[in-house]
Amino acid sequence: MGAMLNLSFVVTVILFTISSHTHGYDPLDPFGKIIIKWDLLLSSPGQHHVLVTLENMQEYRHVEKPGWKLSWHWLNNEVIWEMKGAETTEQGNCSAFASSGNLPHCCLQRPTIVDLLPGASLNLQVANCCRGGVLTSMSQDHANHVSAFQMTVGSSPDGPEEFYIPYNFDIGVPGYSCDNATSVAPTKFSTDKGRRKTQALATWEAVCVYSQFRSSQSPKCCVSLSAFYYQNIVPCPTCSCGCSSSPCVKDGELPPYLEQKHDPEEEVSPVVKCSDHMCPIRIHWHVKVNYREYWRVKITATNFNTMKNYTNWNLVVLHPNLKSVQQVFSFNYKSLTPYQNGINDTGMFWGVQFYNDVLLQEGKIGNVQTELLLKKDMGNFTFREGWAFPRRILFNGDECVMPSPDDFPRLPKSASAHSSSSSSAVISSVTVVFCFLLHHLLLLV
Repeated sequence: MGAMLNLSFVVTVILFTISSHTHGYDPLDPFGKIIIKWDLLLSSPGQHHVLVTLENMQEYRHVEKPGWKLSWHWLNNEVIWEMKGAETTEQGNCSAFASSGNLPHCCLQRPTIVDLLPGASLNLQVANCCRGGVLTSMSQDHANHVSAFQMTVGSSPDGPEEFYIPYNFDIGVPGYSCDNATSVAPTKFSTDKGRRKTQALATWEAVCVYSQFRSSQSPKCCVSLSAFYYQNIVPCPTCSCGCSSSPCVKDGELPPYLEQKHDPEEEVSPVVKCSDHMCPIRIHWHVKVNYREYWRVKITATNFNTMKNYTNWNLVVLHPNLKSVQQVFSFNYKSLTPYQNGINDTGMFWGVQFYNDVLLQEGKIGNVQTELLLKKDMGNFTFREGWAFPRRILFNGDECVMPSPDDFPRLPKSASAHSSSSSSAVISSVTVVFCFLLHHLLLLV
């Protein structure tokens, strides 16, 4: 079984590496993507009203603060006259419209759009706006996985009066790449409590996918292992996310740069507590108790990042016994079955709102933990050869570095020998009984 675990581990890493690096394909969320949809609502010569929607179609990846920053390239130097639900970060040079009395909202050929913050004026809001660019995942919070804004687009003084969809989209979140928009069936809108439907004049969609290798050159988390039957803790692999030469914070130390002010609109680079693994996040899997028909596991996520709280964090775990989860304590849990083929070996964990949905920065309370009770599948269950440990773990959608299967906690040799001798004794007993019955049957004949 050890050779099979090694082979499975190697194949998984190779497939993940190839698919993530080339196309951002995730076998655990094969249909995951962010869709940028443009609906042309009204159009007159030189002026066009557009609704732009960002929809996160991913099961467990979310866009956290500082949020998305959508940008694109106009085809004919168009300008944005008005916006609701969002705003551009810069106005640009609008001197060409100085004589018009009102200046456009933005005259940049490549504008950058940000969501309005919560509490924005009601006259500036639209449905699904004003969350600071945060997009939740579909599994964690299906009600807030969409952002939207409206704008009025005008032609440049010497540009065409028709509307042309822009190109070269970017949502401003590390790891994502977007294709150009393509025309799709016009969106239909429900009005009058569903009694009437209207539709857009035209609709386009651009698709954005995630690749961990685009997001970061080094991993962001690692896994350590332990078990009640093994005296040592198997730590995260050394230098999982970097080595000792990287900046880190020693125990009891508070470097001056931690006291500096940071731009809330920019992602702060991790500054981790010094460790052998140098990862911002460590996940620990502990095989805690063995019952007759069940077994219990404890999972702990620890934050080593001194600069960040992880809001709406989540874990994705792949283990064959997750199909028999009986109870999960203090975490939310959802089984993930992306292929609908009966294979149920992947699960998603996340915090309970207002209780442990925020993983606080490094410190005494910078961790969250749960225990899960699993029913033994007697056809497959064993503590041998590291079977009780996960095949893969992801934190916030990023793959964590696992110890080598050769280093997984093993049963003591005495336990393995006892198990083997017990099996031999059972087989011997069955053989003796069979021979005895056969002998008596032959005498009867």
